[in-house]
Amino acid sequence: MYDAVVVGAGAGGLAAAARMVAAGRKVMVVEARDRVGGRASSEVIDGFTVNIGAIAIELGSIFEETMSLVEMPVDVREPSPATVFYIDGKVINPQKGGWGLLLGGITKSAAKIATKFADARKGELPEEHISTKEWLEGYTKNETVHALFRNLCAAIFAANADELPARAFLIYFATKGAFKRFGFCPRGTLGVWQDMAKGIENKGGEVRLNTAVKKIHVEEGRVTGLTVESAGKEVFIASRLVISNAGPAHTVELVGETHFGAAYVDQMRSTLKPAANIVINFATRERLIDLPGLITFGKTRRICNMGELTYTCPELAPAGWHQYVAYAVPRPAIGDFDEEQEIELALEDLREQFPGFRDAKMLSIRVMRDNWPAQRSCSGYDMPQTTPIANLWNVGDAVKDYGDGGTQACAVSAKSVAALAQAYLAEQGV
Repeated sequence: MYDAVVVGAGAGGLAAAARMVAAGRKVMVVEARDRVGGRASSEVIDGFTVNIGAIAIELGSIFEETMSLVEMPVDVREPSPATVFYIDGKVINPQKGGWGLLLGGITKSAAKIATKFADARKGELPEEHISTKEWLEGYTKNETVHALFRNLCAAIFAANADELPARAFLIYFATKGAFKRFGFCPRGTLGVWQDMAKGIENKGGEVRLNTAVKKIHVEEGRVTGLTVESAGKEVFIASRLVISNAGPAHTVELVGETHFGAAYVDQMRSTLKPAANIVINFATRERLIDLPGLITFGKTRRICNMGELTYTCPELAPAGWHQYVAYAVPRPAIGDFDEEQEIELALEDLREQFPGFRDAKMLSIRVMRDNWPAQRSCSGYDMPQTTPIANLWNVGDAVKDYGDGGTQACAVSAKSVAALAQAYLAEQGV
């Protein structure tokens, strides 16, 4: 009998397990794939350590706190400057002047827009149905400003400005910190999650890879355990509770809709809006631009941001190579799109921004969508972490706090869910 079984070893699942084992609970994490990290993992291609999705690990907040609970260091290197904007061939460092500097040279409405960020910090926010694009149109028609805000939405939320609620955008950038400190892992993003998994095991927890959950069993409104398949054999695991990092939709499939009730299932189907992006990994012999952190672009077709990982972590690539990752968000990001066409538009952006890209070695182009999306639900369209089943919770990027994003949001959701799970066990006298 386990106190908790966590389904899925992505950012949210591992962070929840870390908090549970740190509290002295008997915990098992089961993961269908052969590695931890989920969509924030890494793979090796032609000697290059290539990240599958997320690359930036936030510092100074909940993620770092979670690692400290399992007594593991955060093995990342901080770039300086962390983020810059690349607009019309010019580099703008927002750390030297904030939104005023960023927008001041582009639009006469910069002061008005900056005031709205200050208002957001006071809790004065637009209505939820107003998109970021609609909100911005109330202050400026400037195409460069609109392109920049679109790329900010895309970089953080994997959505276009007309798809993301302005309320979510403003909460993130005005109150959530907005990636002020982050770093890259010299072993690939996978290395960070391997460290967290090791910390879980050091505290007495178990992390089982290549172990797929076939069914979550429920009796009289409570989870009793799970059937998992490993090495061709099915095994039942008894557990006092389950935390699912598999996403609400797949969790419902594993349990069966009847146990949730029609209202919850209808809410799930109408609320969740998976968002897609395109991750392009490539390498060049000559450095494309002399910047160590993440670059957010101005006017582009689809590319929103890019980073050279070997600037801070040269061991990710063979000697003599500069390795990059660029992110593009299709139109639409929420809904169907022409994959081939969207990839070509993204590549054309890179050719236009950096002529040296034409000689690049392509490592991978990954379209993250459908059952493997960039976000299981776009910010502003999340489900509750609780479910109608008393001892079953969802964790991760479909149950984020409003206006949150990235792997940090998954860690925040894990803190909330672990607290609920702990309270449940205490009520049960465990």
